[in-house]
Amino acid sequence: MGILNVTPDSFSDGGRFGDVDAAVRRAEEMIGEGALIIDIGGESTRPGSKRVDEQVEIDRVVPVIEAIASRFDIPVSIDTSKSKVAEAAVAAGAEIINDISGLRFDERIAEVSAVTNAGLVLMHSRGEFDEMHSQPAVEDIVTEITEGFERSIDLATRAGVSADAIVLDIGVGFGKTLEQNLELLAKLDRIRDTFREYPFLIGASRKSFIGKLLDGAPPEHRLSGSLAAAVVAVMNGARIIRAHDVKATVEAIKVTNAIISQS
Repeated sequence: MGILNVTPDSFSDGGRFGDVDAAVRRAEEMIGEGALIIDIGGESTRPGSKRVDEQVEIDRVVPVIEAIASRFDIPVSIDTSKSKVAEAAVAAGAEIINDISGLRFDERIAEVSAVTNAGLVLMHSRGEFDEMHSQPAVEDIVTEITEGFERSIDLATRAGVSADAIVLDIGVGFGKTLEQNLELLAKLDRIRDTFREYPFLIGASRKSFIGKLLDGAPPEHRLSGSLAAAVVAVMNGARIIRAHDVKATVEAIKVTNAIISQS
């Protein structure tokens, strides 16, 4: 899953792909590098970011989704936690809704998924939007994740979302300490065993915990750490990797899968 942020303030590539032509060129580049899904976001969720009006978010993402969906035969995902944005995005051609709140911010996203048959990524996070990155640490993060998934899945299925439309995401970097991010990646296979019905998506690319481990490396210098996290995630059962650096990530996963096939 290639990341395409059409925001002015994303932590890694804010402002680079704000116009439709630039976004389409970037999507084409990622597809050429091996991306199988393009994930489009119109609202930054970096630490310190503020919510944007839903119409602003719609105006940012819909023209890009329409352009990409009309040019390329590849699933488009909308990264949003607002049901009206999700609705507009799916109408424009998106096939997947990627909700960082796991339906906590807007339960109606599940209805949009159910009615349109769009896939639904349920990510674990904690706290309201402005507080997601400043939550006090919980003692048992695996239990917290498990209980959070159970609530999100229950909301989705009660709204009519089919089980085969749901993907789970542990939410690396959202309300977790550095040690907890590492623990979740290390124990992903155990969490996956609890929810074997659902594929797992992991988005660790260029996250701040990698920068901390690499002596304060800025986002653009976190490739090696991002690849290490992706490899561990795949070895522990992840089925989708959300990444900025598509070519390098695809190559790393190709080698990882070749090794796994011989185990």
